[in-house]
Amino acid sequence: MREVVHLQVGQCGNQIGSKFWETISAEHGMGASGEHDGVTMEGLERADVYWSEAGGSRYVPRAIVVDLEPGTIDAIKGGPMGDCFRPDNFVFGRNGAGNNWATGHYTEGAELVDQVMDVVNKEVEACDCLQGFQLCHSLGGGTGSGFGTLLLSKLKEEYPERILMSFSIYPSPVVSDTVVEPYNAMLSMHQLIESTDESFCIDNQALYSICNNTLKIKTPTYSDLNQLVCHTMAGITTCLRFPGQLNADLRKLAVNMVPFPRLHFFIPGFAPLTSFASKNFRSSSVQDIIAQMFHEKNMMVACNPHHGKYLTVACMLRGKMSMKEVDQEMQQLQCKNNSQFIEWIPDNIKTAVCNVPPRGLDISGTFIGNNTTIKEIFNRTIEQFDMMFKRQAYLHWYTGEGMDTQEFTEAKGNVLDLCTEYMTYENYVYGESDSEGEEYAEDEEYS
Repeated sequence: MREVVHLQVGQCGNQIGSKFWETISAEHGMGASGEHDGVTMEGLERADVYWSEAGGSRYVPRAIVVDLEPGTIDAIKGGPMGDCFRPDNFVFGRNGAGNNWATGHYTEGAELVDQVMDVVNKEVEACDCLQGFQLCHSLGGGTGSGFGTLLLSKLKEEYPERILMSFSIYPSPVVSDTVVEPYNAMLSMHQLIESTDESFCIDNQALYSICNNTLKIKTPTYSDLNQLVCHTMAGITTCLRFPGQLNADLRKLAVNMVPFPRLHFFIPGFAPLTSFASKNFRSSSVQDIIAQMFHEKNMMVACNPHHGKYLTVACMLRGKMSMKEVDQEMQQLQCKNNSQFIEWIPDNIKTAVCNVPPRGLDISGTFIGNNTTIKEIFNRTIEQFDMMFKRQAYLHWYTGEGMDTQEFTEAKGNVLDLCTEYMTYENYVYGESDSEGEEYAEDEEYS
């Protein structure tokens, strides 16, 4: 078994991470204290990926819970999953980051990072063959964004051969906690481009829209948004947790999904999503699930895939279904929407089927798309960032922590470059620029 070490950082990261463990523990038959129920035997086959075995058939999550203030940690300890985490794996500061990326990255975070890395090293030493790390965090606050990205850079430095995967919650004016979110998000994205191998973008604006328009929840709470995120996370990690042929580890997923190193930002989606009132009036077939998965209303990022092109796609289907039917539906969908897929990457849809459905559903599907339209969420952040940065608003809070304004300019430049790269590959026509490149090379030779 190839193990994954899970880290959850900041208030948002910890709330989502705890919900994730609650969801997957139920799927694997693990109780709140880590005891296996003795019934869900398929859940034990690859349990070693996310759990380490303790004495007396007790399974302990390979998770590290981090925050720069004790409040969220105390809530987790007192919550339904409080008894299952290893007590030594709770690491917290006293002062918090105050929604300031610089505090989380340079001052308060820098004081705590060695302590967190000690806990990480202990978990890694207990693994037989570590495949990588997954981090849950938000980009809008101070701890998840500032300390989360600091932790990623330390992991990259110390474990360069291991895959780093992040579940990153992007801020939105629709669900906003703090006015400096665009600064924090921009500085974090600058780091994620360099540090992560796979980054699953989850956008608060899209989550809010799904709750409002699809699930018909008039005033969604953070609990509703977190529930959506953890369903998606459970779907994405299905192939790691249950036996399967495709994308069975983080490296295989990266090889299938990332054609160029910097273009590792994915759009996740989940199906079925239906309101509670209409749940009993809809039957979910393989055809329905696949159609829903590719629909923009089911995607966790507020961007329209029709505005860009798919570089690569991975689909995880769960439940009892015919593999032949799945392949036929996928083939039909790709033929029907041929213009939406990059022509110079053949066979760029990968499909995996797992027989174990999620709790409460007969079948479900999780979508992972590497689509060039992801630049829309980056452009949205750039616009919001520019509105404040042009007037130098709130900058004193960051420079007061030792930051240079040049860092803001560098961060924006790096994200703009990423958007340009997405645009280049979206408009690339196979054959045309190849011949131009040859002519250019010949000119160089003769000059």
